[in-house]
Amino acid sequence: MTDKTLRQLSHQVGEALGQLGATLTTAESCTGGWIAKVITDVSGSSAWFERGFVTYSNEAKHQMIGVDSGTLETHGAVSEAVVREMAQGALYAAAADYSVAVSGIAGPNGGSAEKPVGTVWFGFASKKEGTVAHHQCFDGDRDSVRRQATEYALQTLWEEFLKNKLDTV
Repeated sequence: MTDKTLRQLSHQVGEALGQLGATLTTAESCTGGWIAKVITDVSGSSAWFERGFVTYSNEAKHQMIGVDSGTLETHGAVSEAVVREMAQGALYAAAADYSVAVSGIAGPNGGSAEKPVGTVWFGFASKKEGTVAHHQCFDGDRDSVRRQATEYALQTLWEEFLKNKLDTV
């Protein structure tokens, strides 16, 4: 996966959001704002992307987008329950139509038998369609895991939320 692929996905997502008159926000942990960066590389993205949240620490997840401390303590930051709350919290905090949340273990440290390096959880929320979560385990070094997570987030947003909506516009 290349920068060119990320640019193409960003343009595709941006064009769809523009046609739908919809907005997007992000809540990112392991990607450190990379999704927001790629999105804002698109000229005119301010029409559909107002803000993103880089919530690297548990405290940031709680303070900025309202992830419950109990959820973090019970499930850990890299979990389905947390990314669902991240996606919902970002959607609400940004008053957006769609949100993407990412939390994972990019490595090289931090992995365990239960959650190895490369484990990434994704949350996708929509005002109209609710919230879904996906889990992936990527291979490679820290940069590779983060790139793959960014690509997966944009590709999934496009395929599961935006592509079919364009037919109804």
